[in-house]
Amino acid sequence: MTEYVIRFLVGGAVVSAFAMLGDVLRPKRFAGLFGAAPSVALATLGIAIYQHGQAYAASQSLSMMAGTVALAVYSIVVCQLLIRARMRALSATLLSIVVWSAAAFGLWSLAGGPG
Repeated sequence: MTEYVIRFLVGGAVVSAFAMLGDVLRPKRFAGLFGAAPSVALATLGIAIYQHGQAYAASQSLSMMAGTVALAVYSIVVCQLLIRARMRALSATLLSIVVWSAAAFGLWSLAGGPG
């Protein structure tokens, strides 16, 4: 239970800090980017370092980077299917999940896999 409280407090503080940073920067579209993923990732890595050590946190950060690249690949494929192939959104996203899975698990295995 204590871990969840710590995650909540640290995550909330980091989200607030990134939201303030996003509010200062231009264009305002970046506020959402700075408020979400980086803050959650930093809070998670901070807790991982505290509880499991630096080696564990390093492997978690590699997994996060692999997931980021896989999401970028997924997003590009979805956009291409929507714009060039003129597919419907549901079809494009469902088809692209296969691409995301291949990219995510391929990169994850290159990054060191499950351990």
